[in-house]
Amino acid sequence: MRLELRSPRQAAIAALASCLIVALGFQAAYAQPSQRAWASDPRAEDRTYHFADTGEDLPYCVFASSKISPDRPAPLIVSLHGLGAPPQIMCNSTAVDLAEERGYILVAPMGYNVAGWYGSPVLRGPRGRSFTAEDAPENLSELSEKDVMNVLALIREEFNVDENRIYLTGHSMGGAGTLYLGSKHADIWAAIAPVAPAAFAMTENRAEILEKLKAAGVPVMVVHGRDDELVPVDLARTWVETMEEIGLEHEYVELPGVTHGPVITASQEHIYAFFDKHSK
Repeated sequence: MRLELRSPRQAAIAALASCLIVALGFQAAYAQPSQRAWASDPRAEDRTYHFADTGEDLPYCVFASSKISPDRPAPLIVSLHGLGAPPQIMCNSTAVDLAEERGYILVAPMGYNVAGWYGSPVLRGPRGRSFTAEDAPENLSELSEKDVMNVLALIREEFNVDENRIYLTGHSMGGAGTLYLGSKHADIWAAIAPVAPAAFAMTENRAEILEKLKAAGVPVMVVHGRDDELVPVDLARTWVETMEEIGLEHEYVELPGVTHGPVITASQEHIYAFFDKHSK
């Protein structure tokens, strides 16, 4: 039976609108040191690099397991944050614990700003309201994608990265970015894992996006909380149904009782186990 998603650009977006607008209003607060909920695990390193396109210093966080060594290629996970959150949220203690245990490098770029969408189509709400900062540059999508690829290049230069084991994951807006960048740069990734992907603006083109992943042999894990109050679980189910229809290698994990924020950490064990199984 085919799952029917109720008007992703209408009913679902209307449900998202008020919460996402509030999230955008919290951007300044996220930068305050007192906001410990958004801080990296102490084992991760918060960094900046100079983004030549705009003359700014952009943040990212990175953690390298003590198990890696310069003479042995190590797997790398690029992790994309959700709307309104800083990259540090993806360097949380759960992710760092797993990266340490399993011998990974973990890096979380900004994507230019907290509402960059990583090059994926920007979500728009009622009356065309765009879920980006009001002062966002016109080429925000280009800048957001370029920041991710720049940080990936920096990590490849610094560490002995296993080119057959580079992975991409992300939450919510970052989940949409994972599908977009996963498909656009499919030659890079050994596997990808969107978490509660807010891929509303790409739903109509999902078969085209997923076919590129299939052609490149990139397996996909989708993780979604069944009680997600912001991104309806039916959206993930619709993407997964299309993966089944086109024969894309995939796994789907639906977590009962898990809502939109907690799925960030609840998904991690599943994601690392999935990545462990896949190499180019």
